[in-house]
Amino acid sequence: MIHKTAIVDNKAKISSSVNIGPYCVIGPNVEIDENVKIHSHVNISGNTKIGKDNTIYPFASIGNDPQDLKYNGEETKLIIGDNNKIREYVTINPGTEGGGGLTKIGNDCLFMISSHIAHDCIVGDNIIIANNVAIAGHAIIEDKVIIGGNSAVQQFTRIGKMAMVGGMTGVLHDVIPYGLSIGNRNYLQGLNLIGLRRANFNNKDILGLTDAYKEIFATKNLTDNLSKLNGEFKENKLVKDVIKFITKDKKRSICTPFTK
Repeated sequence: MIHKTAIVDNKAKISSSVNIGPYCVIGPNVEIDENVKIHSHVNISGNTKIGKDNTIYPFASIGNDPQDLKYNGEETKLIIGDNNKIREYVTINPGTEGGGGLTKIGNDCLFMISSHIAHDCIVGDNIIIANNVAIAGHAIIEDKVIIGGNSAVQQFTRIGKMAMVGGMTGVLHDVIPYGLSIGNRNYLQGLNLIGLRRANFNNKDILGLTDAYKEIFATKNLTDNLSKLNGEFKENKLVKDVIKFITKDKKRSICTPFTK
């Protein structure tokens, strides 16, 4: 159902099961799949594709131009998966030519009030972004990450799977998978052990990761520390994830327990 006050461009591809509330504006290059509920006063524009079963709350702005001075109106994309909740005043921008041309959101995520996903970000599945969190361009947020309220993530930063970032944290350094990061300028406080247990990981693997964490961050020379890890650690799936993350090509330094 489309409310009579909504403005939906004739070229937009809207499933018949989509519910669009009062005073929404939907642009010509927008595609919206089945069972999406869009509350009042939502603006969706650009080359934006929205999957099934999403709920978008009032005053969200989806697909408008990136906040990048280099953007010159080139055609780029925003793809949003299935079953996400996008709360009031959330803003999500499409990609830029210089960043690959795509911003992508996964499935089953919650974006709380006034959170912002900038251009060229890749956001995974089952992610919780709390109120007023700003994620700058080109960031990569892996599956099952939780970011606490009023935090800010610097451009090109990566946050590994099942990591947790505490509220009011400035994320300048990449956060390892399963890490717990806090601080005015983020540092590692330890591992997200509660999250690991809730996810029903094997206790032996969790203990192995805990021991490996101490070895990996024994000194500031992470490369040297990784080279000293024994074979038993390297057979642990959780440890493998951390090693792969640290050794991957990156723009930012790895967040460590050490403060300056």
